[in-house]
Amino acid sequence: MKFLEYAGIDAINSALVFETPECKVYGRVEPYSCKAAGADKKLYKQIEIKYDPSNSPPDSTNGSSSSFRNIISPFGPLDQPASRRTLFYLIGTLNASFPDYDFSDAKPEQFRKEPSVSMVVNSVNSTLLNHGNDRAVKELRIWDSIDNLIDFEDSDVYSYNPESDSDPNDEEGGGTFYGAPCEDGDEDDFSDLSDDDVGFTSHRRKSYRYDDYVAGEMDML
Repeated sequence: MKFLEYAGIDAINSALVFETPECKVYGRVEPYSCKAAGADKKLYKQIEIKYDPSNSPPDSTNGSSSSFRNIISPFGPLDQPASRRTLFYLIGTLNASFPDYDFSDAKPEQFRKEPSVSMVVNSVNSTLLNHGNDRAVKELRIWDSIDNLIDFEDSDVYSYNPESDSDPNDEEGGGTFYGAPCEDGDEDDFSDLSDDDVGFTSHRRKSYRYDDYVAGEMDML
């Protein structure tokens, strides 16, 4: 995943980091391209090996690999390439957004598809307003900027809900991760990625640690 520069994001992110008597809130907007970077090659292959039924022994009763159809997934059956691709996008975004941690082993059932974009918008707005911070919404028009980036009408929203024993931030309380998978129609050919392509392009992006985040945060990626 490649981090993308976007005018106005820095001002919005500054407004999303604030402190109240009850808590500290660290929020940010980070746009990423779905074009695969070198580090994504290993993750993509790992997901394909793990969930592609063609890599699994056939079921002894019917001669086919059916176990992947039974895996709980908000993306659909994991025997379908599109479902595995969505999982790849979300894990790849988590890895890029929190480079101090490796989410490669995140399970499909740890993600949840939110009912609608409007519900997420209302939830974030309520959190900001309840904490006395409406600048990002009213003055900086955060949702117009995000809509320009990803087009809400063509986006799905997912939250990441890790198991307590696999959450590096468990002791401080879990956060919420929202992601909108790419809908640009591009089909990346991962077989053409070079082994020499490594790392992510940061473009002056500030490095964040996962454990900098507390309950009540808003991550829009």
